[in-house]
Amino acid sequence: MQRFILTGAPGAGKTAILRQLELDGFAVVEEAATDVIALGQAQGVLEAWKQSSFIDAIVDLQKQRKLRAAIMPDEFQFHDRSAICTASLAAYLGYPVSEALSRELERIMTEAIFQSRVFFVRNLGFISPTEARRISFEDALRFERIHEETYRCFGFEIVSIERGSLSDRVAAIKQAAGIHAK
Repeated sequence: MQRFILTGAPGAGKTAILRQLELDGFAVVEEAATDVIALGQAQGVLEAWKQSSFIDAIVDLQKQRKLRAAIMPDEFQFHDRSAICTASLAAYLGYPVSEALSRELERIMTEAIFQSRVFFVRNLGFISPTEARRISFEDALRFERIHEETYRCFGFEIVSIERGSLSDRVAAIKQAAGIHAK
């Protein structure tokens, strides 16, 4: 099984790409941070990212989703973000790498869970705020730089998925992953 990471700055179009890959018949694993934020908001915590438990909550949900995905018999899986993204988020927010995050980073690297090539979806030149995404475009660009640097530090090869139509971006991912017409 080949597990690919799909990542990039907030608002870059990752979710749309993931939905298209899913419609094309590929297994996908959802990202966790947005769901942790949404759950916090439902519980009355309007800015979950300011909670000391935020990073570990993301790590826990990512790990649960990855473990469930491990039983999927698909040849290709696309993961919307990974623990490396969570390490980038911790750096962006100025949080230390927690013990739980450190263990998960070590595990995914030691076990080589993901392909060494990561699909880095480039920003669209703007950002649309949502309840969970309250980041300016300038801050998203700063996060994008931290994100890319973190992946490189962990030894991943960055495959840039540039701005373009959804179909062009999905085609670029499939081509780079070595996926032929499905």
